[in-house]
Amino acid sequence: MHERAHDVHSSERRGDVLTIRGLSIFSPALGVSGQCDIVEFHKSDEGTELRGYEGKWIPYPIEYKHGMGKSLYADEMQLCGQAMCLEEMLCCRVNKGAVFYGKTKRRTEIVFTDTMRDKVQKALFEMHDLQKKGHTPKVRMSKACNSCSLKDECLPGLSKQISVERYISNVLGELS
Repeated sequence: MHERAHDVHSSERRGDVLTIRGLSIFSPALGVSGQCDIVEFHKSDEGTELRGYEGKWIPYPIEYKHGMGKSLYADEMQLCGQAMCLEEMLCCRVNKGAVFYGKTKRRTEIVFTDTMRDKVQKALFEMHDLQKKGHTPKVRMSKACNSCSLKDECLPGLSKQISVERYISNVLGELS
C-alpha cells in the first residue's frame, strides 16, 4: 500500500484533481521535514498557484495507514503536521486532509483546528527541547507498537531490558 503511495512516478491529473505521490515536505519554522504519502491538489480560486499547472490549487494531504485509527490522535497530529509544512512551503491555508485506513479501506477526513495545530507545534518544540538536552524518553510499549513502521528504529521492547545509557555503552564496547 505504501509503495504505491510513495511512487513519485505515478502522479496523475483527473479533471480538477491533481494527485502527487511521495511529496517531500519541510518546515524551517517547525524544524521538521518528511514525505506526504499523497497530496491531492483540488482546483479552486481560493488556492495557490503551482508551477507548471494552470489555475490555483488547494492541497489536501492524505496519509495511508495499514490498520485502523490509533489512540491519542497520533494519525491526526501527523497529518496536521504535514498540512502545516505544506502551508509554509506553498503560502496557503490547508484546512483539511484525510487518513486512509487499509483495514477498513476508507478515508477519515480530518479538519485542522487551531487547537490541533497548537498541539502539533507544542509536541514538536518539546521534541526539539528533549533533543537539545540529549534526553531520550522511555518508550511505553503498547499493541500499536506491533504495526508501527518505526518499530525497528524505536525498539520499544528494549526499554524493559536495560537502560539506554547501558545499551549505548554495550554497543560502543562491542565496536572497540
